[in-house]
Amino acid sequence: MTALMAALAGANLIYGAGMTESGVTFDYAQYVLDNEIAAMVKHAVGGVPVNDDNLGVEDIHAVGSFGHYLGRASTRKRARELSQPKLMDRRGREGWEADGSVDAYSAAKAEAKRILEEHHPPELPSDVADEVQTILREVEKQRGVS
Repeated sequence: MTALMAALAGANLIYGAGMTESGVTFDYAQYVLDNEIAAMVKHAVGGVPVNDDNLGVEDIHAVGSFGHYLGRASTRKRARELSQPKLMDRRGREGWEADGSVDAYSAAKAEAKRILEEHHPPELPSDVADEVQTILREVEKQRGVS
């Protein structure tokens, strides 16, 4: 909630993702959860463009006072635009319990483990890696680190 209020007020800096205990420790699972929260906040502050398509005037006229929108193509399209968290289960308790009662933190821990095991970042181009090493050597020299 704090992140959403800050974002709605115009803040655009995310600080402390994955930090726990007042920033003393870092938790990969918390980082994954914070990433999901940041995505939901980004979605929420993205706004809704006001145009003929989004207003759905055509659908309102076609459906009328006593119809429903479930069969409309625009409803299916809009359903895909909803914020869909991967780790936070929005089902009712019955479905959640039937699937093993996996809480968000446990799901995030498993996702963090999967990412650490499977992600292979691309290597830096050799000229960039060389430049980084040059900068590091210069800083080490300036600070007397060897």
